[in-house]
Amino acid sequence: EVQLQASGGGLVLPGGSLRLSCAASGFTFGRYDMNWVRQSPGKGPERVSAINSGGRSTYYADSVKGRFTISRDNAKNKLWLQMNSLKPEDTAVYYCATVIGDSRSSGQGTLVTVSS
Repeated sequence: EVQLQASGGGLVLPGGSLRLSCAASGFTFGRYDMNWVRQSPGKGPERVSAINSGGRSTYYADSVKGRFTISRDNAKNKLWLQMNSLKPEDTAVYYCATVIGDSRSSGQGTLVTVSS
């Protein structure tokens, strides 16, 4: 069974930083591209970042480019999202997600609230 558990969210002031972590299990982590997806109240999901299986190719949404950094450690089955210069519009539940065959998995998310 694929399990993805995001953690590290919390309340942060605008301009602050957070580092999200994702622990993966139940599949061969190093074989799959990974994503961070967020969903704000009243909005659809937004893929904010992705990293390929080997960790050498990354994608960032325009809304987070230059502020967020995605990384992974395949030996530890871990995925991270370093978020700097946070803005109120970054407030959302953040999920780590992957696609294995025809199945999308995203597990339990972590809430990030950016507010003064």
